[in-house]
Amino acid sequence: MANDFDTSNNPEKVDPQSLSSSGKLPPVIIIGGGANALSMARSLGTMGVKVFAINKRDSAVCSSRFATRIVLDDSANYKDVWKNFLVGDDSNQHRSSVLLAASDVGLEIIATNRQVLESKFLLDESNVAAQLSMLDKLKTYDLASQAGIPTPKFWTISSRKDLERVESELVFPLLIKPKSSPDFTDKFKGKFFDATNYQQVLQGSDRLFEAEVEFLLMEKIPGADDLLCSYYTYLDAELCPQFHFTKRIIRRNPPNMGLGCYHITDDIPEVQDVALRLFQATGLRGLANAEFKLDQRDGVLKLIECNARFTEANGLVAKSGFDLGRFVYRRIVGLPQKPLKSFRSGMRLLYPLDDFRSFIALRKQGNLTLFQWLKSLCHWQSFPLFCWYDPIPSVVSYLRRLKNWIRSPKN
Repeated sequence: MANDFDTSNNPEKVDPQSLSSSGKLPPVIIIGGGANALSMARSLGTMGVKVFAINKRDSAVCSSRFATRIVLDDSANYKDVWKNFLVGDDSNQHRSSVLLAASDVGLEIIATNRQVLESKFLLDESNVAAQLSMLDKLKTYDLASQAGIPTPKFWTISSRKDLERVESELVFPLLIKPKSSPDFTDKFKGKFFDATNYQQVLQGSDRLFEAEVEFLLMEKIPGADDLLCSYYTYLDAELCPQFHFTKRIIRRNPPNMGLGCYHITDDIPEVQDVALRLFQATGLRGLANAEFKLDQRDGVLKLIECNARFTEANGLVAKSGFDLGRFVYRRIVGLPQKPLKSFRSGMRLLYPLDDFRSFIALRKQGNLTLFQWLKSLCHWQSFPLFCWYDPIPSVVSYLRRLKNWIRSPKN
């Protein structure tokens, strides 16, 4: 099937004048992702862009009226299947589509196969080495340390001998954290293992050694989840930030170790300053996001993680005034756009079921009362999946979660 914008000889140069005169826009392929992929599909779809999704069949975006799933095998080796499709001849019918990553897997596929992919698709500008470093937690912390960016204490581990060597240095509690998140989540629940003593370190390390998942040990910064904050920007070829956006976490599920379930946009200049120094020191280009946590022991913001892609909170960023999906798409295609100058503070993003579970856990710990929880919810809320003009993804998602809950052994 021919594409109106087949520019395979030079795919990164699309003439904006031809776009405006034809009234047609290149399609987009979103690789992986959850709520972020869904928000991108809705935003670009309502803009008139044809959206395709490479994702697992039960992902939220595949139920959206704004996206068409490219049907591929989503078994255990789905990463290779996705990559082989994109670099092979089967994807030729999608030539000159914009290619966007909404997951670490998607980012890795684009970065490690960029030379092949840019001969077929429209890609965002990037520094591949810097992007791949952000996918490797150990390299991220090493680069941050070299740049003078505060980090938690961390230790490189590749064998039992390494554990014995650093045993006397370890501080508890700590995290047994994978170098690559997808390698861990493909085999285990959550994002890492907790350890409150050396025996738990040995147990968690043995599991990862056996699963052949590379990891590091990282100090767990004490304190509540509302000490976590994030900075987002986009860096051009001169490493100049195109906008500044900051938010913070209110709660996570499970508390102190899970994913954010309640977010709020907020103006936090301190995290902007330290995160921007990190991005520019590493030479990161394109989208950039970093999360820090305030260490109340010394009053210093310390790096937790860094992402060079759209994150799960993308819908909140868009509703606050910074539609990153459209921003990046327009840059790639060459369409004019207004600069992103200011965002709305106080905008909230709530995962209702996860936040309820977080409340139950915090109440058991004596850290949150029913009144305090209800009071925190008495604000205008936005939700990651529900949208009145595209309701099916939220219905499908909650039915799937209900089915999993009914089938779980404890019920």
